[in-house]
Amino acid sequence: MIRTRLHTLFTVLIAGLLAGLALAVAALPAALLLGIGVRSVIGPYAELPNSLRTPPTAQRSNLYANDGVTLITSFYAENRTDVRLAEIAPVLRQAVVAAEDLRFYQHRGVDVRAVIRAFAANQRGGPRQGASTLTMQYVRNVLRSDPRLSEEERRAATEISNARKIQEMRYALALERELTKDEILTRYLNIAYFGSGAYGVSAASRRYFSKSPRHLTLAEAALLAGLLRSPDNDDPIDGDADAALARRGYVLDQLVAAGQVTAADAERARVAPLGLRPSHTPNDCTAVPAEHNDWGFFCDWFTRWWNTQPTFGASAEERQRTLRRGGFRIVTSLDPAVQATAQREVLRVYGVGNRRAAPTAVVEPTTGRVLAMAVNRRYGVAANPPGQRNHPNTVNQLVAGGGDIVGYQAGSTFKLFTMLAALEAGLPLRTTFTAPTRLVTEWPVSGPNGCDGFWCPSNSNPERQNGPRTMWDAFERSVNTYFAWLAGQVGADRVVEMAERLGIELRAEEDARLARYGAKDWGPFTLGVAATTPLDLAGAYATVAAEGRHCTPLPVLTITDAAGRPVPAARPDCRQVLDTDVARAATDAARCPVGDQSMYGGCTGDGTAADLRPRLGRPVAGKTGSSEGYGTETVVAFTPQLAVATMATNPDDPGDAVGRAVQAHLVDVVGEVLATGLAGQPVRDFVPPSEVIANQVTGARAGN
Repeated sequence: MIRTRLHTLFTVLIAGLLAGLALAVAALPAALLLGIGVRSVIGPYAELPNSLRTPPTAQRSNLYANDGVTLITSFYAENRTDVRLAEIAPVLRQAVVAAEDLRFYQHRGVDVRAVIRAFAANQRGGPRQGASTLTMQYVRNVLRSDPRLSEEERRAATEISNARKIQEMRYALALERELTKDEILTRYLNIAYFGSGAYGVSAASRRYFSKSPRHLTLAEAALLAGLLRSPDNDDPIDGDADAALARRGYVLDQLVAAGQVTAADAERARVAPLGLRPSHTPNDCTAVPAEHNDWGFFCDWFTRWWNTQPTFGASAEERQRTLRRGGFRIVTSLDPAVQATAQREVLRVYGVGNRRAAPTAVVEPTTGRVLAMAVNRRYGVAANPPGQRNHPNTVNQLVAGGGDIVGYQAGSTFKLFTMLAALEAGLPLRTTFTAPTRLVTEWPVSGPNGCDGFWCPSNSNPERQNGPRTMWDAFERSVNTYFAWLAGQVGADRVVEMAERLGIELRAEEDARLARYGAKDWGPFTLGVAATTPLDLAGAYATVAAEGRHCTPLPVLTITDAAGRPVPAARPDCRQVLDTDVARAATDAARCPVGDQSMYGGCTGDGTAADLRPRLGRPVAGKTGSSEGYGTETVVAFTPQLAVATMATNPDDPGDAVGRAVQAHLVDVVGEVLATGLAGQPVRDFVPPSEVIANQVTGARAGN
């Protein structure tokens, strides 16, 4: 106990003496400063702040494709990745100590000799000398960069003042009682700024020499160590290369004086050229590799997803700060091969400069993970020609929606939701209705498209669509009047609810209002008059492919934090939203439009995309859709392993009809993407629905 008290008293006295000397170095009245120093240290011994015990260094987060190797981009406020001491070349550790604190391994946080030397030199005049040790510099860096402090608190923690200098010394003394020298050096090397936007030795080694810090040569290590004194001025890329060389020479001299390297080795390093091999670490979605600019739309959607995750903060702003400071390793679900095929096929539909777009999304049914997001646009903020809002450049989310993008009418693909609602209500696939050319419904409408004030849809091709139809061939031939009648049997509100249950988000203000307050009278919903997106559609059809299990679209495979711990937010968010037999029955009918055959022989071979099944060579289901006047065209297809949705539209002008002919090209997109995504995967058939749901009227089935 006595020894402990004596040690504490000794430390307090030393701190007081050093504080007085350090403040004298600052050329302020010695008596006053020493008085402040004494008053500051006679109180209780300072507790280390948590930021010094567990350094809150901002670290770069990296975003990878699904192979875990291909870098999409990075996110950072400070370009930093922490590394262990063993990952840093010994010559760099030696160079930093030699340049910044030659007696680092001898002092206890405050170097008495250095303080006295600086005091004496400054009293004589001439260039100012400081006496900060590596430990004191580390303390200052931590307090300056602590993200938990406000800007005002950070300024107070690093201001040039008597109290701050004393506190810095006290923290340094305390820190050295808790950490080893190597632990302090490691933390210092990971937090220090080396210029040109590089924080820490890992970022600096890659910024200046495009290599890891473990592979640095003597000349390279000396150059980096020399930058620490004045990183902005001496930076050889953006600052003064001659100053950087001069500082390198100084560090080499220090290494020789310390006996760390020979004079001959130092001389060889001194005459070596700078040898810079600069590399730039991308930051944010606009910095994706130029040759993969199309990845920017997936990256953008990832950031939107991240901003909704409570795991990373209480608000979108806080979640963004977490992403840019948290040092996460994020392996996304983006499949470069599938993405490349989707992008290639989309560009065959429309070129980058075309006013029309073909946004496309690819989803894995059993997890909701998104493998690709393609559209014929350049991702970027470059200005467009006058009158061209979203082409050829845009950062608007044309594939997933959000912001100003509410989506596009998907036409008859919405008939799936009517069929599901009917099956869930107990109507079988064999439900028969003699479809007329035009059907006058009980839903009121206003405008010229009504019949005496009621909605009255008609079939586009009476010759092939009219007559007795079941769910199988009505879905196959896309018979409008059959599905208008079917919606009337179950209620339009149940159709709307079914779509929302399967992930269709009604972003347009009028659509959302109708869904909330007028769903019972929204009969036209069954023909796809509401705006949606390819991602929502792919996710909804993927739910049917997964036998009624809906998985929220997900952009990631794994997320690990800076300590290597897995983050639960990467797990799929799935729940059963449909009775399994209902989903199987809808799939059985959805085989008809794409040239497959139902398990009960209900398809007639007259589907709207009948060549898809023969081309793909495996079981497939799906649907095509055309909005009023062929304003937009849509194709969705799925297997048990993959779902793809693509649309043709003018995002800036819904009145610019794309025409029916483009539908065949969209079928090509879907077919090629499915072929690429399923390459090497086993051929899987759909599970047939029960005999009961195919042929018999029953009671309602639970939706989940």
